[in-house]
Amino acid sequence: MMRGNGIKFLSFTMIVFLSTLLSGCDGQEEEPRPAPQVGIITIEPQHFELATELPGRTTAFRVAEIRPQVTGIIKKRLFTEGSEVEEGQQLYQIDDTLYKATFDSAKADLAKALATVKSSRLKASRYKELVAAKAVSQQDYDDAMATLAEDEASVAGARASVDTAQANLAYTKVFSPISGRIGKSSVTEGALVTDNQTTSLTTVTQLDPIYVDLTQSSTDLLTLRRDIGDGRVKGVEGGKATVTLKLLDSDEQYVQAGQLQFSDVTVSEDTGTVKLRAIFPNAHEDLLPGLFVRAIVAEGSIDQALLVPQQALTRNPDGSGSVWLVGDDNKVKQQTVTTAQAVGDKWLVTEGLKAGDRIVMEGLQKISADMVVNPIAASEKSKTEPGSQNE
Repeated sequence: MMRGNGIKFLSFTMIVFLSTLLSGCDGQEEEPRPAPQVGIITIEPQHFELATELPGRTTAFRVAEIRPQVTGIIKKRLFTEGSEVEEGQQLYQIDDTLYKATFDSAKADLAKALATVKSSRLKASRYKELVAAKAVSQQDYDDAMATLAEDEASVAGARASVDTAQANLAYTKVFSPISGRIGKSSVTEGALVTDNQTTSLTTVTQLDPIYVDLTQSSTDLLTLRRDIGDGRVKGVEGGKATVTLKLLDSDEQYVQAGQLQFSDVTVSEDTGTVKLRAIFPNAHEDLLPGLFVRAIVAEGSIDQALLVPQQALTRNPDGSGSVWLVGDDNKVKQQTVTTAQAVGDKWLVTEGLKAGDRIVMEGLQKISADMVVNPIAASEKSKTEPGSQNE
């Protein structure tokens, strides 16, 4: 009897305990999870100077290959290899002995021809009077006039011979057609040179100013022209774009800016690129022909440009870019955007955003679509250090 009562008592106690436990659980309310805190920025339009970086190579402004125009022996070389020469400066002297003799002979022939024509002219003048008086026949007069014409032609030929001989004599002095730096000489004193030879005697290169030949994608060029035509981009004033230069072996910028001269009118079938040419001052000859360089070409400006920090943009598997927007209800959603180019630590966005949009920069790892967040202003550190939101 006592044993049965004990069992009943224990059963009653357990029932009471379980009831109390269940009633306690039913009465406890689960606390809601707080909205995650994220750092945001508000997109504001700003004026932006549009530029593109293009690869290029320096090219001499002018190159003159010096060749002889007459045949002869080099008597003197009148320059120092590697020095600066001026336009019109004599570089070589070719032996002119024979050319002087030919010139003197041509002048003597001209003098003889002039004397002969003088006599013929006087005779023709006398015969004109005599034929009128019937003192000579018409045939004699005609012969005198023909002789005069032949002698005048001989004078013209003699003058041409004098001019040719004088030119050949002048060609024995070889001058520089341009100012610039002269290279090594391929001949020395005593060497025989010939007119129209294929080997140049030396080369003069003008380095100030200097050209930079660039290549640009035809697609990018056509897109820029379309944007300028549609008014999305304001073109450079006067059509002459400013160009700055960096050497490939360093990030050091060339001290003087250049100017874009022209773009080619044909597209390379092999590469799909267009050639552009810029010109740079090069007074100290810091730039030499053949250098690979990077040129930053000013293409225009955008008055209402939208720039997004790179750390706020993520790439989707298909390569497209996207950002997380915070709506008025503080819910986040992913927005696909189109970027034109990188601008320092930012992306220039052309589609997908508008002024006033709030973009998540900090706490990207905490959020998912349609989640309510607690937005605060992003710290200055996150705005200037790429990737800080994911650390």
